[in-house]
Amino acid sequence: MPDWLDVGLRSLLFIAILFLMTKLLGSKQISQLSFFEYISGITIGSVAAEVITGVDGNILHGIVVLIVFGGITYAVDVISLKSKKFRDIAEGKSSIFIKDGKVMEDSLKKEHYTIDDLNSLLRKKNVFKVADVEFAVLEPNGDLNVLLKKENQPITPKDLHLKVANEKVPQTVIMDGKILDRSLTDAQKNREWLDVELKKLGVMLDNVFLAQVDSYGQLTVDVYDDKINVPSPQQKPLLMTMIKKSQADLESFATQTEAEDAKQMYLKNSKKLKEVINLLTPYLNG
Repeated sequence: MPDWLDVGLRSLLFIAILFLMTKLLGSKQISQLSFFEYISGITIGSVAAEVITGVDGNILHGIVVLIVFGGITYAVDVISLKSKKFRDIAEGKSSIFIKDGKVMEDSLKKEHYTIDDLNSLLRKKNVFKVADVEFAVLEPNGDLNVLLKKENQPITPKDLHLKVANEKVPQTVIMDGKILDRSLTDAQKNREWLDVELKKLGVMLDNVFLAQVDSYGQLTVDVYDDKINVPSPQQKPLLMTMIKKSQADLESFATQTEAEDAKQMYLKNSKKLKEVINLLTPYLNG
């Protein structure tokens, strides 16, 4: 067998083996590497590369090494789920770098981090002043999580005692010009509704690259032709405008009528609509 063909077949075989091992070990191997997983990953990759390119090497020996290291890594993950002490040894523990607004120099030295390294990690979190940080911890995977001091934290609607509507995951109902019926059903819509909404926006199905339905049943569309400006959904603003106009009309009627009973009726219903407006504002102002 020619060497190039042998290497090609070995490559295909080990790609399949490594893929199956990665699926077995889980996505953690890709997203978060512990100390042991880092060592295991390097070894497995080196062995695979050596067996693939080493034409004279014993392919069976390479497969045995991959199985052993893959099995050990899997066993370590299983034991780590059951034992906190073992998990601390295999995966490492988090280190506090900033506590109560003060840099913990001993923790930096223990993890072999300089103040420049700390500043670099903080800048990745869009923090440019150490004095703005209340608490910072280095996770075992090397990520730095930061808690800003209260006065430096972004203001949230909760801080302002504002009610906001809960958001749900939008449903993608059109992708690459094709309707996704399952997502359309999950959004509690049908093709007839979709056709009507596309006509309102003035776009053709074939020209739609992506279309999504949000929590309120509004359709947003992105088209292939970037020169076309697709109007934003107007259902919520129009509904709010209509309700406010009705409330204003009732107040106007109350001032124009001379009949006391009618005036009280208009004012009473105007007050009810005002309460409705206050209740719906978080939902219709998005």
